[in-house]
Amino acid sequence: MKMKMFKIDNMEKLMEQVNKCRGDVYVIDDNGDRLNLKSKLAQFVALTKMFHSDRIESFSLETTREDDSFRLMEFMFEGNR
Repeated sequence: MKMKMFKIDNMEKLMEQVNKCRGDVYVIDDNGDRLNLKSKLAQFVALTKMFHSDRIESFSLETTREDDSFRLMEFMFEGNR
C-alpha cells in the first residue's frame, strides 16, 4: 500500500515503527527510487537524503503488508510527536 507522510516531527519514532513492521517498508524519492527501510544501511541513506533540507514536509512510503500500513497511518495520526 502506498501512502504519503506529512510533517513528521519525530523520525526516530517513525523508524521504531518501521522496525516493528512485519513486511518491507519502502521510502520512495521524487525520482521514483525506492529504498527498503527495513535495512539499517537504507535507513541511514534515506535519513541522510531526507535531512538534507531543514524540515521534512512530506515523503512517500510503500508497504508490502496491509497491517504495516495501518501501523504507520496510526503513527502519523496519533504518535508523531
